[in-house]
Parts: sequence; C-alpha cells; structure tokens
Amino acid sequence: MSHFAEIDENNLVLRVVVAEQDFIDSGVLGPSSKWIQTSYNTLAGEHVLGNTPLRKNYAGIGYTYDKERDAFIPPRPFESWQLNEDTCQWEPPVPYPTDGKFYIWEEALEDWKEPL
Repeated sequence: MSHFAEIDENNLVLRVVVAEQDFIDSGVLGPSSKWIQTSYNTLAGEHVLGNTPLRKNYAGIGYTYDKERDAFIPPRPFESWQLNEDTCQWEPPVPYPTDGKFYIWEEALEDWKEPL
C-alpha cells in the first residue's frame, strides 16, 4: 500500500489516502481527480528510514504540490519565514534559541519570545 495526495487545479492538497496504485488508476475516487504519490517516511527532503526520499515532505491537507520542485510544501506559517529550497520547509529569519527554554514566534518583532 502507498499514500497518495489528491490535488486540485491550484495544486492544493485536498486529501491523502492509503491505496494501491491500481485502485488510484481505476478512477473510483473521482475520474477527474489528480493523485500524486507521497511518502509517510519523508520529511525535509530525507527519508527517516534511510531510503530514497519522495517529494521532500509527506503531503498533508492544505499543503501545495510544486511541480517544478517535485515537492509537497506545507502552508507558510508566517509572512517573514522563507522557504528552504533543499528541504522545502519554512524557516524563520532568526533561528530558534538553543538555551533549552520554550519560545513562540512573534511575527510583529520577527523574533522568538518567551510566553508570558
């Protein structure tokens, strides 16, 4: 069994299903639907089990499929964050602090802050 993402005309992921390729090809889920295989074990361009990664990230509802990158890209969490071309993950302009404390992103400041 494999995972497949259904994408709409804007390449937005509508749903992800587990099925055999023959079932997807049969058109049972919708004759005009467009399905793209995704890998549950792929994150940030790496396969967690050491195999070949597939399409940079496991697809999720609301993700976008980028045909040129052949990648599923998650929704952008904040306007200031930039896409890492290697991982197809969004990254903040300031790295997360490494002092062991918990922080949240404050978009107005474009920086991390400790919650109250």
